[in-house]
Amino acid sequence: MRFSVILLLLLASACASSGDFDMLRRDVNELKRESSEARKDIDALKEKSSSMVREDSFSAVRESQADLNSRVSQVTSGLQELRGRYEENKYSVEKTLKDTVAERDLLRAQLGALESQVKTLRDRLAALQDQKPVEPAAKAPDETKAEPEKTEPAKETPPAEKTEAPDDAKKAYETAYQDFKDKKYRAAREKFEAFIKGHPRHELADNAQFWVAETYYAEKDFEGSILAYETLLKKYPNSKKTSGALLKQGLAFIEIGDKKTGKTILSRLVEKYPHSTEAGAARKKLAELEKKPNRKK
Repeated sequence: MRFSVILLLLLASACASSGDFDMLRRDVNELKRESSEARKDIDALKEKSSSMVREDSFSAVRESQADLNSRVSQVTSGLQELRGRYEENKYSVEKTLKDTVAERDLLRAQLGALESQVKTLRDRLAALQDQKPVEPAAKAPDETKAEPEKTEPAKETPPAEKTEAPDDAKKAYETAYQDFKDKKYRAAREKFEAFIKGHPRHELADNAQFWVAETYYAEKDFEGSILAYETLLKKYPNSKKTSGALLKQGLAFIEIGDKKTGKTILSRLVEKYPHSTEAGAARKKLAELEKKPNRKK
């Protein structure tokens, strides 16, 4: 603007002096210099503006990258948590499977031991039953004395038993039971065994077998009692004495040191007769065994 004014002044005053002309030239040069500096300032402003735009773009990229990194970190943390849960569940499942397999193997071992015990007891029972008939003959000192003894059993022939009155059978049972109450266990056992042999189908035959087992138990002959209780369980499965026989048989096994078989029998009693008095005693004994540490012999 200033440059245009000067040009007009120059045109208007053609007769200006040389000094004035020099002054005008200096002013023109000064204007050129100011114009050049103005251009430089404009270029600098443009460059600065471009730099600021670029910096803003970089900041936006950085913020976007930071946000992305934060999301990736969150996803990674979530994956680690899921992996931890997976490992925990995997361990829990594997442990449950191992415990189940171990428990199954233990039950199989217990079942095998119980079957072995029952087989052994049956063999002993069979051996005892085979030995009983030969006892009278073994007591004979010689053949001459054995002959008259052979005639004695003829007095107890089946026809004579059939003619025996029912009251006599009950009286024989009561006599044997009185001996048991008087702690004459051997005499009571012999009378109960004679009662069973003479009256195998009597309504008290199962009771008699139970008391035979009880005489052994009272004498602390626990193996003999186990065999006698087993005879009751096999021969009279519907007897009212079954629950009592299971209880005492389990206790007898515990007395001879076989706690595993004893606990198995007591558990079977509780399962089969849960509301019986014997089941209550079995539960109490099982709880007592659980509190005591198992001692290996």
